[in-house]
Amino acid sequence: MDDDELRPKRKAPAHEIGQDLSMLSIDEIEERVAALRNEIMRLETAKAQKLAAQGSAQSFFKR
Repeated sequence: MDDDELRPKRKAPAHEIGQDLSMLSIDEIEERVAALRNEIMRLETAKAQKLAAQGSAQSFFKR
């Protein structure tokens, strides 16, 4: 048995930056836009959390 057979198959990304969009329907484009907006919100939340933690650490060590 090959090791590759034991590994879980990787799911193709829902959207790849720069990919050809000409074959997508309007509904598919709207789905991708919604998914990307959700991902942006997730990234912004993670960034805000890291900035808050960084600010807390900086204020703690400035005492």
